[in-house]
Amino acid sequence: MTEKRKQRLNKSLLIGSVSLCALVYIYPVFLMAINSFKPFGEVVSNVIALPKAWTPENYREVIQKMNYPKLFFNTVIITVIGIGGIVFFSSLAAYIIHRRNNRFTAFARLFIITPMLIPFQTIMITLLKTMNVLHLSGSKAGLGVQYWGFGIAMAAFIYYNFMSTIPRELDESSYIDGAGTFHTFRVIIFPLLKTVTSTVVVLDVMWIWNDFLLPLLMVNRSNETKTLVLAAYTFVGQFNTEWHYAMTAMVLTVLPSIIFFILFQKNILAGVVAGAVKG
Repeated sequence: MTEKRKQRLNKSLLIGSVSLCALVYIYPVFLMAINSFKPFGEVVSNVIALPKAWTPENYREVIQKMNYPKLFFNTVIITVIGIGGIVFFSSLAAYIIHRRNNRFTAFARLFIITPMLIPFQTIMITLLKTMNVLHLSGSKAGLGVQYWGFGIAMAAFIYYNFMSTIPRELDESSYIDGAGTFHTFRVIIFPLLKTVTSTVVVLDVMWIWNDFLLPLLMVNRSNETKTLVLAAYTFVGQFNTEWHYAMTAMVLTVLPSIIFFILFQKNILAGVVAGAVKG
């Protein structure tokens, strides 16, 4: 077998393996989508069959029962607050730590990145008690702020690795012109972080939008503060599960994040590659 044929065979095997893995993950999503157009009887009788009649009746009912526009707006607010704080604080922290290389910044870097190693389940009770004391529990803004603590570690790590691609001469030129550290970061450095910022935003939007456990602990007491993910689970109960409505609610919940990911998926690869160009 020639080298060219070996390469072609390896490529075919790789494509086949990736396609098979993709089908394994896509098939449940496909089932969820087709069952969202079925009545309850069809769902429980044959979950893998196509609907006998494609009807949007489930969507009309679920949108009304969930109060979808209100919960969609709640989820958007929480996601925007979370993303805004993560991007601002992690990028600024990464910039300061990278540019000021001393013992304090080395400790700060370790301190910021360490939370990635701590499972959320080990601190969730303590977090809930703390948020109650600070009166941040039960509010959309409070939940958005809590995502800062869980998202800054990974985002700062990504930003820090990217900082080496930005010449220090830009900072020095700005200081010579009389600009301060924050002004230099805001006007010169942060616009150069556009690529990696896109990566952080896409990854964290997917995480925050689809998160279940933290909203369950913090904003599950009132319908005014619930997120879409929490509302989707209201159709799943211990004694009665409305599977047709549950499937429909799940589609309506994940569809915005899927569309967002499809539109901006190229930014993830671009940000990762950009941070590995220099170092």
